[in-house]
Amino acid sequence: MKKSIPQYIVDAFAERTFEGNPAAVCVLEEWLPEELLLDIARENNLSETAFLVREGEGWRLRWMTPGGEIDLCGHATLAAAFVLMSFEAPGREAVAFQTLSGPLTVCRRGDRYEMDFPAYALRQVPVTEEMAQAIGIQPLEAWMGRDLVCVLGEEAQVRQARPDLEQVEALEGLLLHLTAPGRDYACVSRSFAPKLHVPEDPVCGSGHCHIAPLWAKKLGRRELTARQASRRGGTLYCRVEDDRVCLAGKAALFSRGEIFLPVDKGQE
Repeated sequence: MKKSIPQYIVDAFAERTFEGNPAAVCVLEEWLPEELLLDIARENNLSETAFLVREGEGWRLRWMTPGGEIDLCGHATLAAAFVLMSFEAPGREAVAFQTLSGPLTVCRRGDRYEMDFPAYALRQVPVTEEMAQAIGIQPLEAWMGRDLVCVLGEEAQVRQARPDLEQVEALEGLLLHLTAPGRDYACVSRSFAPKLHVPEDPVCGSGHCHIAPLWAKKLGRRELTARQASRRGGTLYCRVEDDRVCLAGKAALFSRGEIFLPVDKGQE
């Protein structure tokens, strides 16, 4: 019989299924070969597949996109914590992860999962003609951390934007985030990641490690509610504390199943 591993599909930053950002979560007994992890991520074809291996009282967590491994992912971390606290380690109210971005903790707060993440240091950069052409709108401001953040004047501009992804891929920054003040939320945003083979990320947690500190400073407050204005949509409850960002959201289980792993000839 072929070896199998459990896999969960979870909609993160979602009030219900078919909202928020779907992530796959695979719980492993030990690490699989790198290329196999990438093959699983490509086969899932979601923006992120999270892989977990138990280490002492915590877990090692890695995030794979169809285009490769990434250093930080919010929605897949929320999904991984939801899976652990709901199914793999029920009864826990907090879990600790070791990641490429250092130790991360997630706590359950009622029906929300709150993540403690590092904030990206932002520097303001000039708005270029290349940015305006790629977005199709002239940004008011541009900021650079790991990702490029372009500030637009109105919520409607964010919602209606149709960026040229080929031109977006040529811009600096790993992802592109468009953001503006919101009517019903402190800010709205959309996130694009063609460099990672993800045209638009439905809800981007790591993006809000750029967006939340930016708007916290602009609005002069530490806590704000942000809305990702993608087609699926999702809500993030943000709190900025010095060089950390606490992101909270809800999650909904879409599916639970098994992945059957390939075996070498002669071991079948």
